[in-house]
Parts: sequence; structure tokens; C-alpha cells
Amino acid sequence: MVTTAERGREVRARLLRAATELIVERGWTATTTRVVADRAGVAPGLVHYHFASVQALLREAALDTARGLTAQIGPMLAGTRSAGDTVDLLFRALDGYSGTDPASVLLVEAYLAATRDDQLREALAGVITDFRRELAERLADHGVPGPETTAAVVAAAVDGVMLHRSLLGPERGDTTAVLRRLVRR
Repeated sequence: MVTTAERGREVRARLLRAATELIVERGWTATTTRVVADRAGVAPGLVHYHFASVQALLREAALDTARGLTAQIGPMLAGTRSAGDTVDLLFRALDGYSGTDPASVLLVEAYLAATRDDQLREALAGVITDFRRELAERLADHGVPGPETTAAVVAAAVDGVMLHRSLLGPERGDTTAVLRRLVRR
């Protein structure tokens, strides 16, 4: 028999999934309480039962995606043999993202929304800071001078490449060759 708590967790998960899909399909500002509730197959009041506001729901959906993506990268980078391999692996991981795929669109929408939402901005900054810290540790392990600053530039390049892909499609040159030169000792 399903408990009330399990039902609540399932409804919350459906709301998050619906919000994620709708941010990608409609955009951040067009994702309303009613639309999310309809997609999740629940009454609109349940959105506000589980989340303080529709913005809180959208925030959590976007942050879950961002955290999930960065959590996948850390273990991949742990086994690299050089700073160049770290950059290669990081940018190979981007090959699965066209810039118009759901994860990419969601992050572009979240970055834009963060310009108007201080809570989202702070939370995304935390995700980025954690990613940069982990990348800096890998770069330091490989003897890269100024690993924190280098990680900041490489992380910004990752974001920039993905933003450009959303507008222009995949890049035509070897982006990793340029960034490999950045981490060369």
C-alpha cells in the first residue's frame, strides 16, 4: 500500500519533471502554475502545497538539472592523466549537447532567469563554484599554475561554447586545442 508520504514524493517528482519539460518547451516566464499542474496531472493547489511559489518550483527544477550535469563530470575528470586530458574529456562530454537539446535549453533559460531572480542567481553561482573548485583540484593535481583562475576560464569557455551552440550550432574548429594550450605548463 502506498503511503501518503510516498504519494507526496511522487507528486513532487511529477511537478519537477513537468516544470523541467515546460521550461524547455515554453520558456521560463510562460511556465505557470496551471500549466505545470495540467502537465503533471494534479490540481493547481498542489503546486503551492509542495513549493512556496511557481518560481520556487522552476528554480528547483533548473538547479536539479544543473547539479545533475555537474555531478556527472566530477567522476569523469578524476581519472585524467594530464591537464590536457582533463580539457579533452570535459569538452568531449559536451559533444552530447547540441545547444538545442533539453538540458542546454533549460540551462540557457535558467541563466537568463537568474538575471532577475537573486535566489536562483545565488544557487547557480554555488553550482558553478563547486564545478570550478573540482576542476581546479584536477588542474592542480596536474601542476597547472593558477589552477583556480584557469578553472574559471575553462568553465566560462564551457558555458560560452554551449551558449554559442544554442545560437550557431556546433563549432567548426577544435576548441579543445585552444584550451589545451591554456593549461599547458
